[in-house]
Amino acid sequence: MSPDVLRYRGHQITEQQIATISEMMSASPGISRWKLSRLLCEAWQWKQANGAMCDMVCRSLLLELHRAGHIELPAVRRTTRNFLAERQRPEVVIADTRPVRGPLSALRQSIELHQVRRTPQEALFNSLVEQYHYLGYEQPVGEHVKYLATVTGQAIACLALSSSPRHLGSGIASSVGINRRANGTFTASPTTRAF
Repeated sequence: MSPDVLRYRGHQITEQQIATISEMMSASPGISRWKLSRLLCEAWQWKQANGAMCDMVCRSLLLELHRAGHIELPAVRRTTRNFLAERQRPEVVIADTRPVRGPLSALRQSIELHQVRRTPQEALFNSLVEQYHYLGYEQPVGEHVKYLATVTGQAIACLALSSSPRHLGSGIASSVGINRRANGTFTASPTTRAF
């Protein structure tokens, strides 16, 4: 039995398996990292419950072995762009800045809440959060909704809610205050004064 070199995501990787990877690369000079990981998934029967290959897990394993000096991977052929990381800040949208003042009991009757995700008003929402929230605008992760509160058509507040991180379970993050930025954002317009 070959001694274990590495344990990776529940898989014991042995010297014999590393030798198999090296043989695959020697047998196919010029093989890409993508093709190597696909061949390895087929050889080791690494499949997800739905039958799809564990291609990304395999590529991560190959990179881990490369960084540890166990194998020499072929050079990277192409890099993929991360459009989420390259996202530009929201453009400034000029909102109605007339002051909204009065007792909350009077304003309460005319407050309306509008769901603005995937509507033309989403740009206004994003811009207001970018301008007035102390952390600026960040695209919510996962499932999310965006609401704009208005009084007689004038935006007075923004509210965004997103799903909890999977590892925390439903509702835990908001109830204990962990990662509150990822789960909810509330921004009120500086021109709103309710008393």
